Amino acid sequence: MAQEVEAKVRAIIAEQAGCDPAEVTPDSSPESLGMDSMALVETVFAIEEAFDIEVPFNANTPEEGGFDITSVGAIIRAVEDLVRERAA
Repeated sequence: MAQEVEAKVRAIIAEQAGCDPAEVTPDSSPESLGMDSMALVETVFAIEEAFDIEVPFNANTPEEGGFDITSVGAIIRAVEDLVRERAA
């Protein structure tokens, strides 16, 4: 499951950033991929739809939602946690 989540999250981020999925590494930050706040919001919506989860993210106060967006790896881990919680 983890590899599927990672691949899907990386593809979503690549689409929103307008880059090749190979460029999206766990160490990449949204900013380093050229993503602005609107692209982040679109990414969150796409993740919610793709995984049928609710992401605790507010673009106005991203640091308060408990959804770490500092790196692609952090986003993947957070999505994995949310998918596990939904399955439980």
